[in-house]
Amino acid sequence: MKRINYLIILFGFLLTIKSTVIQSSEQKCIISNGVPNHKIGKFPTKGNPNIFKKQNLKFCFSKKPAKKKTSRYIVSTVGVTLSGIPIRPSTAAWFDESSPKKHSQNQSSGLNLEAIRPFEKIFGIDEYNGHLDFRGLYHYHKPNSSLLLNGQSLIGYAADGFEILYIPGKFKTSWQLKKGNRKIKPFGKYDGSFKQDYEFIDGSGDLDECNGRVFDGNYRYFATDSFPFFPRCHWGDVSKDFRKINR
Repeated sequence: MKRINYLIILFGFLLTIKSTVIQSSEQKCIISNGVPNHKIGKFPTKGNPNIFKKQNLKFCFSKKPAKKKTSRYIVSTVGVTLSGIPIRPSTAAWFDESSPKKHSQNQSSGLNLEAIRPFEKIFGIDEYNGHLDFRGLYHYHKPNSSLLLNGQSLIGYAADGFEILYIPGKFKTSWQLKKGNRKIKPFGKYDGSFKQDYEFIDGSGDLDECNGRVFDGNYRYFATDSFPFFPRCHWGDVSKDFRKINR
């Protein structure tokens, strides 16, 4: 049996969380209890009735990701921060005219709600752009400065193993708000309320459809302060650890 040598690195610079990285020749794993390196918002709160709970999280991914010719979208956890917090820019809520809240998990409308909108935050998103799911799992919908550990731009890894960097103001996304008005209910101007209010316009920014590009000789994804905030698609093979954590 081939012997695998593991290297365990403790991130001593984290004050409120002990995040562990385990590496083999092929994989890297980030293990944490789901506690971020900052205070979280007060929960339950308006739009989010959930209670924070520590978790047993383990995300393993390839150390040698390969970029394929076509990208693949996944809806749930797209990556993990160095501090062990899941990255989930999308939501599980869809416009539903028949629901008292005007949204549900019924996808028939084709309009997926955004938690981070240009004019507001919903679903109890806190000042660090995170909130809780039904299990009390804290996760991010948009980057924040607390992710810049020790000032480094590497903030985590995507589900396919490529790095995620956050360099505020460095690169412009190529996703833009559509012009005009929606042709379906709830009608109105394309204002960023829904994921479908945006469109990818190749060459309009510095990044590709997955919010990535070659940087310093290697392909990397980027977190941005405007939509899509994090990569919402992947060029490599997505690890099963990210698929099994459902919303």
